Amino acid sequence: MGTFRLYAGADQQAHIEKIDLKAKPDWLKGLAATQITFREWPVGQFLDWHPAPRRQFVIILSGQLEIGLGDGSKHVFGPGDARLVEDTTGKGHTTRVLGTQICVTATVPLA
Repeated sequence: MGTFRLYAGADQQAHIEKIDLKAKPDWLKGLAATQITFREWPVGQFLDWHPAPRRQFVIILSGQLEIGLGDGSKHVFGPGDARLVEDTTGKGHTTRVLGTQICVTATVPLA
């Protein structure tokens, strides 16, 4: 379980970094958000390369998602993991549901 940032680097590729919440006091105070949506991802669903539609948090409530990056690496996230997704430019990332259960996510766009 952890907090991560998915962002587009100067190379226009998506990258992931782990976030230390102690280093983000503004996050602990609260971030402006516009809404929350929930989504059920079916087992085996795959989304090919795509950038994020906007800057948003995606929090996994159940199941597992695998995020693929342009460098060939794949990162698996599960229940309780929160990702600040902000790779809104460049090639983006791939998304795949892993395992044998649906993945339920909560998405919170930032204002």
